[in-house]
This record gives sequence, structure tokens and C-alpha cells, in this order.
Amino acid sequence: MRFEHCPPIFIFFFLTKIEILTDFQRLSSRIIVAQHFSFNSQQKHIPMESAILPCKTIVPSKISEYPSKFKAFSRIAQQKLTNDAYLKGLCNHGRLTEAISSLDSCGSTVSPATLSSLIESCIDSNSLDLCYKLHATVKKWVKEPDPFLETKLVGMYAKCGSLDDAFTVFEEMRQRNLYTWSAIIGACSREKRWGDVVELFYWMMKDGDVIPDNFLFPKILQACSNSRDAETGRLIHGMAIKLGLCKELRVNNSILSVYAKCGLLSFAEKFFERMEVNDRVSWNAMITGYCHAGQINEAERLIESMKEKGLEPDEITWNVLISSCNHLGRCDVAKKLMNAMETCGVKPDVFTWTSMILGFAQNNRRLEAVKLFREMLLSGVVPNGITVMSAISACSSLKDVRKGKEVHLVAIKLGHGEDVLVGNSLVDMYSKCGKLDSARRVFDTMAEKDVYTWNSMIGGYCQAGYCGVAHDLFKQMQESGFILPNVVTWNVMITGYIQNGDEDEAMDMFSTMEKNGGVKRDTATWNALIAGLLDRGQKNKALGIFRQMQSCSVKPNSVTVLSILPACANLIAVKKLKEIHCCVVKRSLESELSVANSMIDTYAKAGEIEYSKKIFAKMPSVDIITWNTMTTGYVLHGCADEAIELFERMTRQECRPNRGTFASVISAYGLAKKVEEGKRVFSNMIEEYQIVPCLDHYVAVVNLYGRSGKVDEAFEFVANMASEESEDVSIWWALLTCCRRHGNVKLAIHAGEKLLDLEPDNNETLFVRKLVLQLYDLRGISKESLKMKRKETTGYSLGRSWMEDKNTVHTFVSGDLRQLDGKSLRSWIERVESCNKESQYRDMLSIEEEDEEEDEESVGIHSEKLALAFALIKSCRESTPRTIRLVKNVRMCGNCHWFAKLVSKRHGCEIYISDSKCLHHFKNGVCSCGDYW
Repeated sequence: MRFEHCPPIFIFFFLTKIEILTDFQRLSSRIIVAQHFSFNSQQKHIPMESAILPCKTIVPSKISEYPSKFKAFSRIAQQKLTNDAYLKGLCNHGRLTEAISSLDSCGSTVSPATLSSLIESCIDSNSLDLCYKLHATVKKWVKEPDPFLETKLVGMYAKCGSLDDAFTVFEEMRQRNLYTWSAIIGACSREKRWGDVVELFYWMMKDGDVIPDNFLFPKILQACSNSRDAETGRLIHGMAIKLGLCKELRVNNSILSVYAKCGLLSFAEKFFERMEVNDRVSWNAMITGYCHAGQINEAERLIESMKEKGLEPDEITWNVLISSCNHLGRCDVAKKLMNAMETCGVKPDVFTWTSMILGFAQNNRRLEAVKLFREMLLSGVVPNGITVMSAISACSSLKDVRKGKEVHLVAIKLGHGEDVLVGNSLVDMYSKCGKLDSARRVFDTMAEKDVYTWNSMIGGYCQAGYCGVAHDLFKQMQESGFILPNVVTWNVMITGYIQNGDEDEAMDMFSTMEKNGGVKRDTATWNALIAGLLDRGQKNKALGIFRQMQSCSVKPNSVTVLSILPACANLIAVKKLKEIHCCVVKRSLESELSVANSMIDTYAKAGEIEYSKKIFAKMPSVDIITWNTMTTGYVLHGCADEAIELFERMTRQECRPNRGTFASVISAYGLAKKVEEGKRVFSNMIEEYQIVPCLDHYVAVVNLYGRSGKVDEAFEFVANMASEESEDVSIWWALLTCCRRHGNVKLAIHAGEKLLDLEPDNNETLFVRKLVLQLYDLRGISKESLKMKRKETTGYSLGRSWMEDKNTVHTFVSGDLRQLDGKSLRSWIERVESCNKESQYRDMLSIEEEDEEEDEESVGIHSEKLALAFALIKSCRESTPRTIRLVKNVRMCGNCHWFAKLVSKRHGCEIYISDSKCLHHFKNGVCSCGDYW
């Protein structure tokens, strides 16, 4: 009998006894073990020479002598088996560190099977340190490891969380088999590194030694699905056909999933129909594809077809459909599907409820999300950590600390109090609700914290204005050495400082984060600084940071654009706006709906309504904000007919108007002097659309009457308003403008007196008081009867106008002729006015009009006249385009309004002037405001 056919000796170690089982043929009935074993120090040392263990006697039929050479080999084999058993015994008793240390002394006598057991033990321990020690010992003694052992090492590193080390072992392998490729691809799949899986597939094909089988192909196809790599999916489809795998249901389902998830629904439909066998996985793949494409109706049709084929939808089918509806914002449809799910006998599970709660919370229906959480508890379904986190987040957005505390108690009872995600949500919720003490208690009691935990607590302090405490926590985080501040932490600190008025500290953090903090600025860092500067009114600094951002090769994103665009929403920033527009096109951001909407709004406010129209016309899809923004732009420019036509077009496309829509449309009817149509729209808003009017709607209706001279109707409308709304200054300013424009002295006095009663101390109060005093003179009313209930202001605002010319912004101050060749400007203005005395401006009330700015006899020539003179004189010299854009800080007076109309007609130029009331567009002697502002 050959020696290698003999069964091995298994040696097991216990703390109190040693039992040796043998099964060697032709051995004597007693075995004396002559090897020395060391026991625990607490045990007595028993010489193994005297240890005689009984075993079953096998009487040999014939005993033959072994050759001397074989006896030597037997001793080596016995030693090897003894080492293997010893190491396995240590592993079985959890003494892995000791086993790895002993391996070094055992050397090359250890079998691959034992090494495999040690590797499995390292995986069970999930200790990378032990993995490194074992691997180092293996490399020392095993000079030429076989693919099996190397494959086990790849799996060991991958399962212990070090995919990079797994790749290192994989790349060093001289020979790779199917199991090796399956191990590394499976590891990447578990980590959801789908791109790496696809790259490994191409590497595998390039090597050419191994072809994937029906188990490996589905993993690669899953990566194609999740990375939306339809091209690779098609390639594998062709390979599957050539390899004869097209009848494997698992492979077919994976191919179907690729086509469905990649949006190739026509391919998916054809492939699905040609499949010999369809199971629930096949149907679910098709339903998922239609759901991801937003075709919920088609997905519901498939469910009905599935039922007709005798397959009832399972939890996965319903959950995919419900989750997709919530993701698309169709929460009501998702709720109906959940009810249908129960009707079909499928009980909603924790995933269903979590999807519903998360969907409602993310679609601004947070109160309903909290109610759903309560329903879930009553239904007996136990929430998981994600469910609890979603409910807490909903309470956080609602700033409802009472409901948040209720969810907190539920989390503790269910054992989720130690969950990091739940803890982070609680810190965030308490911080946003202003309960910093509660937030800090949760923070301090969390046994495990991640960087988000620290960021939430620091952000809470910053939001509450305690930047000093936030900075202390930031320093503590840096000094802890365990979790260092990341880019979000730095961004939170920068935002906190600049929002609380400490611009210097914000800039200091911004400049030192890369040098001292070792954290690279990202786009959000620049966005935080830009948004903060704009909030503080530092438009030029914000634009400077934006340019610096581009020079540092940091790519702006949609948030950057949305932050910086408000800085360009004025008449003298058109060049900057076009510069940003170029950046938007270059970064392919124009397809983002929010960016396009903001561009429409900004161009309209910058006086470029034509650009707004072009952007609107090219948009592939629009929402209610798009319609409202374009309508408001038309109203701003006095384009009443275009605004009304757009509203009618919107309703034809079944887009439901909202509050903002009606405010703009009523204003458009006012511009067009179509009172009855405007009144009908206002009534429809209340009766048909069930929208409660707000202040903007009331002001629009007053202007609707006022522009058509229906002063009495306007006052009657205000008299019938709710007392709360009728006490707002905006209503009475609209009425005062109406009376001034149409010469109704009696009602003008009433509106003026009401404003004096309501308006706080500012320059407009002085203007109203002086106007009312003049009206008293006209009516013969004693001035002593005017009761000022508030302290008078000291004077008017000094009028200023700004104009951009050749990248330089010029400032003009009323009455200041000391700069920009003031004498030439004055003579030019006087010459224009003297030539048109017959059309000199006269106020409708036949009194000297009072404005927010003092008259020219008191203060000198108004700033907008100086700016117009400067622009026209320079235009004649240089033959520059005759479009003049001005921004003024106070309301434009009637005389200057008449002057601008005169200049636009006489010189054939277009003039845009934006004052504190509205945007004026003068062309051919006509203003877009209709002389009503």
C-alpha cells in the first residue's frame, strides 16, 4: 500500500486532555506519542513519554517492512501533519495571532489547506493587521504560490475592506483562472465600483485565457446596468449568444436589466418577448425600466399583463413602482399603489413605508411624511434606521421639535439610539430647531461619530450665530486626530462666519484651508463665499471671487451660477451677465431648468427681454417657475399683450397657474387697461383655483383700476378688503399713485393721510407729508389739522445714478457738476429743454410734484439728466450704439421722466432707467410704464 493513500492524523488540543485518533493500518494497538507539548501554566507538566492512550485495535493480516527511505519520508510527513493540525487547532480556539506567529516557525511544512484555513480565520476576524502579518509570512515561505492560494488572498483583502490590497495581489499574480477573476470582480461588485468591474471585464478579455461563465456574466452585466454602459451590455449579449448561454435565465435577466436601466426600452421589450421563460425577475426588470424612464402608466400596464400570465406581483415589484413614483414627485399615485398593494394581498414591508416617508419628505410634504410614520407604527411594521432618519429629517425641515422628540423616543425604544445615521439626524434636527443644548447632549452621548456628526453640530452653532463655540469644536475636531475636518466642515465654518458678518474671518478660513488644513477647496467652498458676499451686498467682491474661481480652474456648477446671477440683475451689469452666460454654455449648464429660469429672470431685469425670449424658446421642458418668470419679465417691460398671450398658452398646455402667475397676469391686464378681463381672472383665481388672494394680488387689482382711471372703484375695492391686508402700506401707495395720476385731490389726501399713519420713518414719509400739505392748500384745509404720528425725517435722499461705459461705472450725483465736464453737461441739458418748452412736463394734479428727491431748484440738475447728457455727448463723438442704461437709487421725478421721453424721441435712442419703483424703457418718446409709476 502506498503511504500517500493513508488517512491523515488529526490532533486536537483541549485545556484538560489530549485525544489522539488514529486510523493507520498495520499499526500496533498502542501508540506512544514522543513529542513534547506545552500546556497552560496552571496545568501540571505531564511528560508525554508516559502518556499512553488506548484506541481500537486493528489486527493486521500481514505486516511488511517499509524501506528505510520511506521511513524518513514518513517522519517528515508526520511532522507536516502535526504542524497543520496544531495551527488548525489554534484557529479553532480563536488564537489566530498565535497561529500566525507559529506559522513562521513551521516554515514550508504547512499545507495549502491549512493556509486556506488561516486565511478564512483572518476574514472572520475582519482584521487587516492580521491579514498583513499572514500575507508577509506566506510570501516568506511560499516562493511560488499556486493560483488557488493567491485567489484566497485576493478574497481575504477584499472582504476585510482593503480593495486596493486585493488589486495589488491580483496584479502580481502570474496566472489567473476563472475563480481569480470571479473573486476580484465580485469584490468590486460588493463595493459597487461598477466602473472597475467593466474595466476588469475588458482586461480579462484582453488576457484571453479565461472566458466568463453563466455565474460571472450576471455580475458584469449588473455593473453595466448600474453604470448605464449599454455598449458593453450589447457586447456581452453577443458573447452570450456565441457561447450558447442565451438559454440561461439568469444571464437573460441580466441582459434585459441592462437594456431596461439604460433606457433602451424598445430593445428591452423585444428581448423580453423573445425570452423562452419569464420569471418575476424578468417582469421586475421591465417594470423597473419603465419606472426609471418616468413611464408609470406603462409600468402599471405590465403589472396587469403579469397577472394575466399567472404571476402575482411580489414585494419587489410593488416597491419598485412605489419608489419610482415617489422619486418622480408623484406621491399621491404612490399612495394609491400602496393601497392597491394591500388589496392584492401583499403587505407593505419596511422598504415600502420607508420609500413613502422619504418620498413625501423630499417632495415638501413633510407633515404627511410624519403622519405616515405614525401609520407605519400602528400597522405593526417595525421601522429601520433609514425610516427613523427620514422621519426625523421631516421634523427638522418642519422645525417641529415636539414631533422630533416623539420620533426620538421611538428611535430609543426600537434600539436605534446608537445608530450613527439616526444620531446625525437628531443633532441636525435639534440644531435647526434652535435647541442647541439638546443637540449637544445627543452629540456628546454618541459612542460613534462620523464627520457628518461633527459637521451637523458645528453647523448648528454657526447657524445660531455662535461662531466662537463652532470654532472651538472645529479645533477640537482637528486635535482629536481621529476624524479630521473635511471640505464640508471648512465650508460650514466659512459660511457661518460670513453670514454672521465676520467677513475677515471667513476670508482667513478660505485662504488657510489648503495651506494649513490640507483640504483642497471645492466648488461649494467658492459658492459659499460668493453667496455670503452677495447677501452682504458686496456684489463687486462676489464677482471678483467668481473670476478668481475660474482662473483657478475650478469649474462652476449650477449652484455657483444661481448664486452669482443676482449680482447681474441690473441694467449696468449686462456685460457681466453675458460673460456668465458664456460660462453656462461652456459648462453645459443651460439644460438645467433652475439655471435657465434664473437666466430668463436676470436678462429681463437687466433690460434684455429679447435674450429672455430666446432662452425660453429653446428650453426643452418648462415648469411653473419658467412660465411665471417669463410672464413677469414681460410685465416688467410693459409688454402686456405678450404676457397675456403667454398665460393663455400656459393654460392651454394644462399647466396649473399658482399665486405668482395670477399676480403677474392681473398686472398685465392693468397695463393693457383691460379691467373686466383682469377682474375675471381675479375671480377665477379664487373660485376655480381655490387660491386665497395675498397682498400682491390686491396691489395688482388696485393698479388694474388705477391705470384705467377708475379711482372710485379702486377705493371701493380696498374698503371691502380684509382689515389686515388693507392696513399694508403697499395698498395705499398704489392708491396714492392712482389719485396723483388722475387728479383726484380728495382721495389723494385720504391715501396720503393713511400712509402717514402707517409708514415708518424714512424719506418717503417726508415726501408724502409735503404732498399732503400742498393738497391741503388746494382744498383750503388748515395745515394744523395734519397730525404727524411719527417723527419727521431730516431730509431727502440724495439722488444718484450709475452708468457703465467701457467697463467703467460712472456715478452721477444730483447737482454735482464738479466731475465729467459738468459745465458741458449743463449747457447740453439746458439747450434740449429750451427747444421743447411747449411740451414741458405738467403734473396731473396741477401742482408742483413732490418726489423722493428734492426739486432741481433746490438741489440742482438731477443725476439721470447728467448721465443722459454724458452718454449722448460721448455717443455723438464716438458714434457708439445709442442704447443707454442707467440705475437710479430713488424714484424718478416726473420732469426727468418727461426729459427722458424727449431725448429718446429727438435722438432716436433707447433708454433704460431702473429706479426704486420700476423699470422704464423709453423709445420714440414713449415709456413702457405708460406714465404710471
